[in-house]
Amino acid sequence: MNRPNILYIHSHDTGRWIEPYGHAVATPHLQRLAGEGLLFRKSFCVAPTCSPSRSGLLTGMAPHSNGMLGLAHLGWKLNDYRQHLIHTLHHAGYTSALCGIQHVAPKAQNIGYNEILPLEGLDGGEIASRATEYLQRPHEKPFFLSVGFFETHREFSGNDPRDDPRYTAVPQPLPDTPGNRADMAAFKSDARILDGNIGRILDALDASGLAENTLVIATTDHGLAMPAMKCQLTDHGTGVYLILRGPSGFSGGKVCDAMVTQMDIFPTVCELLGIGSPAWLQGRSLMPLVQGLREEIHEEIFAEVTYHASYEPQRAVRTHRWKYIRRFDTKFRQPVLTNCDDCPPKSLWLDKTDWQTQSLPEERLYDLLLDPQEGNNLAAQPEMLAVLEDLRARLHDWMVRTGDPLLVGDVPLPAEGLMWPQDAVYLEKEQMVGPEGIAPGSKA
Repeated sequence: MNRPNILYIHSHDTGRWIEPYGHAVATPHLQRLAGEGLLFRKSFCVAPTCSPSRSGLLTGMAPHSNGMLGLAHLGWKLNDYRQHLIHTLHHAGYTSALCGIQHVAPKAQNIGYNEILPLEGLDGGEIASRATEYLQRPHEKPFFLSVGFFETHREFSGNDPRDDPRYTAVPQPLPDTPGNRADMAAFKSDARILDGNIGRILDALDASGLAENTLVIATTDHGLAMPAMKCQLTDHGTGVYLILRGPSGFSGGKVCDAMVTQMDIFPTVCELLGIGSPAWLQGRSLMPLVQGLREEIHEEIFAEVTYHASYEPQRAVRTHRWKYIRRFDTKFRQPVLTNCDDCPPKSLWLDKTDWQTQSLPEERLYDLLLDPQEGNNLAAQPEMLAVLEDLRARLHDWMVRTGDPLLVGDVPLPAEGLMWPQDAVYLEKEQMVGPEGIAPGSKA
C-alpha cells in the first residue's frame, strides 16, 4: 500500500478566527486549503491551554490520562512518550520530522522524532523555509512532518496597514473599544503572516509532486489569547479551526457540521493507513463522517483545564444543545487572572470592572441553542434540574472511565513544576513558585 504522507501544520492561539470560518481575517491560503479539502465547523480541542491541547491530539487521550495536565515548559510531561502518534507511525514504516514548536515536552529530543530540523529561533519565515526544504528532498519512506508556528501567540508583532483598527471587529466576549479594536487588528496582521508561511509550505508540497498523496492536517491549539477565551471551557476557548486535505475523501471543498474533537485525529490516521489503533485511544475516527456513512460520531465531547500558568481545575461536557462546566477548586473561587495572557483587553477589564473579585460558581449550565455566547448560567434554575443531573452523570462517568485524578482530590505540581499563585494578577516571573509554594532556587 502506498501510504500517504502526513503534514501536520499547527498555529498558536488562533481559535477559529480565520477566513474559512467567516471572519474578516485575511488567510487566503487556509481558505484555499478549505476549498480543496474538508473543513470541520464544530471542531474542539480537549483542553484550551497549549501543551494539554496538543497532547490530546498527538496521543488521542485526555490530558489527565496522558499526564500533560499543565505546560511543558513549567514542568509537565507525558507519562509515556511512546504514546505519541509518531511512534505508532514509526511501527508502520514512517519517518518523522519536527519543524518549529512542539510544546509537549521540555526538550524536543524527548519525543522521539527521527529528525529535528535546525532553527535559530521561532521566526515563521525560517520555519516555513526549513519545512519547504524538507518537502523538496527525495523521500524513501512516507513521512510525518510536524510544522509548528508561534503565530498567533502574544505578543502580536503584526502591523499591516491593511488591518485598520477602525474597521476591525472585536470578538464577542469583549467590549468594542478603540483599544480592543487595535489589539484585534494586530492579531489579524499576525494571522496574515501565519497564513503566508503556510502558503509557502503548501506551494512546496504542490511543487514537489507530493500533494495528492499527503494528508494535510491544519489546526490550532485553542482560542484567542484574550479574556474569556484561551484557558476557558466555553466554546470561545475550546473551539478550533480544523481543515484536512488529502486522499480517501479529504477533498472537494466539503464542510462538516458534526461535533468532533482533536482526539479524533489519531484514530482517523490509523483507519486511513489501515493500521491497528492503540488500545489507549479515547477519540473516534472521522472516517465515517468523511465517507458519508454517519452524520455524527459523538453524542457528547469533553474538555478540561487543570494547570495553565496557575492551578484552575475545571471539567466540561458539551452536547449539541448543552454545555456543563464544573470547577473543582473548593478554596479559590475568584478568576485566576494569570491564566489570562497579559493584554490590552485584560487591562481594560481590570481597570473598569470588579472582574478580579468576582465569585465564580461551582457549576455552570448553558443552552447553546438560545445562548451561544454562554452568558446565562442556568445551573440554579429548578426547571433545568433534569438536564443538569444528566450532564453531571455524563461528566462523572467520563472522569471515572478515563481515570481523572481530580476524583480523589487536588492535583499537585510535579517535583520540578512551576506556577504562579492563584491570586497573582500579571505574569511576573519573580512571583512563580514550585511545589508547596516554594520559590524556585530557594531552600525548602
